[in-house]
Amino acid sequence: MNRALTVLSLALLGSAHAATLTLWTSFEAAGELAWIKAQAAAFEKATGHKVNVVSVPFAQTQDKFIQSAPKGQGPDLIATEPHDRLGRYAASGVIEPMDKYITSKADLDKTALSAFTYQGKLFGLPLNAEAVALVYNRALVPQAPTTWDAFLRAAKANTGNGRFGYLSDIAEPYKSYGFVSAYGGYVFRNNGGTLDTKDIGLDNAGTAKALGFLNDLRYKYGLVAEGVSQDAAKSAFVDGRLAMFYTGPWDMGDIKKAGIDYGILPFPTPPGATGKWSPFVGVRGILVSAYSKNKTVAVQMARQLTSSASQLSFNQANGSIPTSLSARAKLRADPVVAGFGRAVALGTPMPNIPQMGAVWGPWAAATAQGVQKANQPYSDLLKKAVTEIESNINK
Repeated sequence: MNRALTVLSLALLGSAHAATLTLWTSFEAAGELAWIKAQAAAFEKATGHKVNVVSVPFAQTQDKFIQSAPKGQGPDLIATEPHDRLGRYAASGVIEPMDKYITSKADLDKTALSAFTYQGKLFGLPLNAEAVALVYNRALVPQAPTTWDAFLRAAKANTGNGRFGYLSDIAEPYKSYGFVSAYGGYVFRNNGGTLDTKDIGLDNAGTAKALGFLNDLRYKYGLVAEGVSQDAAKSAFVDGRLAMFYTGPWDMGDIKKAGIDYGILPFPTPPGATGKWSPFVGVRGILVSAYSKNKTVAVQMARQLTSSASQLSFNQANGSIPTSLSARAKLRADPVVAGFGRAVALGTPMPNIPQMGAVWGPWAAATAQGVQKANQPYSDLLKKAVTEIESNINK
């Protein structure tokens, strides 16, 4: 037996003794807490390893872990963390790279895997994902509007007499990114899994066209009136007065309660776009501590939590969109999973590096200004925003 295989065998044998893992979770909802505790119990029964589940408030998890892990006081793994926190964790050296433990990634959504990749390395295992999509009322829009022309016809046919054809908070940059991407814009250039903070695409011609498109939704097409908030749009949809609503899975509980017969699909490619609509995707997953004394067992637990079977049970607990492709396939009759799953597959992960914190404020200000009145100087607004972003990054 060669030396590499011997070392691997010894590592696996070393995990055969009963270990005790500490798992931090910020889950608060009853169904999610019950799920993680059931997973811990199942892992204990199957492996003989003990799992202590500790609740830590979401707002405290990141700082507490970064400070405590190097002292040997942190958890062995966390379930779950959003991927946009990943960069700070990885840069702090407190989370374990996962590539050497994961032999096959074929069942995991590529967008979700990309979300947990930092500087070319996989630093976590994705559990569930979310993205915005177009939710439409079948009573008002009988045929799915899969093209821009079909969308515009449906929107105009349902605008007026107390009804609305389409509503969204067009000043919110998170929701607008799908259009930015369609027209060729981006936040940071992605070079093989590494985001280049010196190559910002929010002031290029594509992003200017996207901002112009958002402006057109209000002033050219007359669809989104000034002052429309996301809550107002949701209220109109659940009341049956809105034909098409641009939102994410977080609003589906209220829509289901209202008894709306709905469909969900990716937003159609906007007019004149060179690419397809690709929304921001948020992913939550499992992180393993780089300081864990039981890494092999912690990874084993992380793999169980993100297995297809576990993702199916997590969906039953909270309706989340699995990152496991086989789990999604088994849930293909669920319109929420199928609809938003397509949006996730088409999407782009939100940047997971700390520098993204410098982006939101200036980008939001430029977007809000760009839709305040018709025919704004889009390029100038965006160039000003990027100058401020670069200044913020360099502070």
